[in-house]
Amino acid sequence: MEPYSLNTILIVFGGGVVGTALGGLWAIILCALVALVGIGVLLAGGSDFVLAQIAFGPIFGPHTGGFGAALMAGCYAVWKKNHPGGSAKDILTPLLHTSGDVMVMGGVLSVAAHLLLQVVVKIPILNQSDGVAVTLVLMTFLTRLVFLKESPIGQAASIKEHGLLGTNDYAISWAGWQSPMSKNIPMSFGMGLLSAGMAWGLKMQLDPLVAAGQVSGLGGFLAPLVVGWVFCILILLPLQVSTGTIQQVPIMHCMAIIAAWTFMHTGSVLAGGIAAVIAGMVQELSARLFYNHASSHVDPPAVGIAICTLLVNLLMKPEFLNMAALFK
Repeated sequence: MEPYSLNTILIVFGGGVVGTALGGLWAIILCALVALVGIGVLLAGGSDFVLAQIAFGPIFGPHTGGFGAALMAGCYAVWKKNHPGGSAKDILTPLLHTSGDVMVMGGVLSVAAHLLLQVVVKIPILNQSDGVAVTLVLMTFLTRLVFLKESPIGQAASIKEHGLLGTNDYAISWAGWQSPMSKNIPMSFGMGLLSAGMAWGLKMQLDPLVAAGQVSGLGGFLAPLVVGWVFCILILLPLQVSTGTIQQVPIMHCMAIIAAWTFMHTGSVLAGGIAAVIAGMVQELSARLFYNHASSHVDPPAVGIAICTLLVNLLMKPEFLNMAALFK
C-alpha cells in the first residue's frame, strides 16, 4: 500500500475508529486472529497482504486500530472525563460506551501513528528496532503527556511512596501475578523455546514456497517471526472475558517474538530461549518504569519488543557485531 495515499489514510482512520470502539485488548486479539488467517494464506501459497498489510500494517496493525488507537483515545477520554472504565489503564472496556468524538480521536491518532512510523523506519539505528513497537510506545508517551500531563515514568507521588522500581508487594504491578522472577524466568524460557520451535517449523514449510516463487520473501520471513506472538495474544482471551485467577494468564508475546527473532538470526532454539528470558526481564523492568506509577497504559511488552529487537539486531546482524556468525 502507498503510505501517503488518500485511500490508505482513510483506511487507517477507519481502523482506528473501530479499534477504539472495541477497546485495546479486543482489538489486538482481533489483530492476532487476522494474522493467523494471513499465515494460513501463506501456507496455501498465497499473498502476504493479509499478514503484512492488515494485521501488521496500516490497516489494523498494533500501532493503529489493532491496539494503539484505544490506548491513545483512552487518554483523551479521561481528559474529557467520560472514559467508561474511568481509567486510561483500562484496556478491557470498549470505548464505544463513551462519546463519538473519542472514537474520532482514535481514528485521528491512528493516522498520526501511521505517519510517525514512516519517519521511525528512516532514522539510523532506531530503524533496527521494531518500528511498529517503537511507534506505539512513542505515541502512548505523547498522549499521556498531552492529555494527562504526565511524564513517561508517571506520577511523582507514587514514585515517592513506593520507590521507582517498587511494586508495593505487587499491588501496583502490571500483571503482578507473573512479576516475581521465580515465575518470570521459567515462563519466559519455556515460551522462548516454544516460539523458536514454532518459527523453525513454519520456516521449514515456507522456505520451499519462497524458493519456488509462490510466497514472497517478506511473507516467508514475517510468518515464522510472528507465529509465537499470535499464539500468545490469543492466550489473552481469558484476560478479556474472565475474572479472578482464571483471568490471570501469562502475558508472553514480547518473549515469543524476541525468541523467534533471535532464532531467525542464529538458527538456535536455545539462543531463542535465552533471549526470551532477557526479554521477560526487560518487559518487567519496563512495567516498573513506565506503567506502575502512571495513570495510562504504556504497554510493557511493546517497550520490551522495541528495546530487545534493537539489541538482537545490533548484536546479530553482519553490518553490526555479527554475533550470529558464532552459531553457524
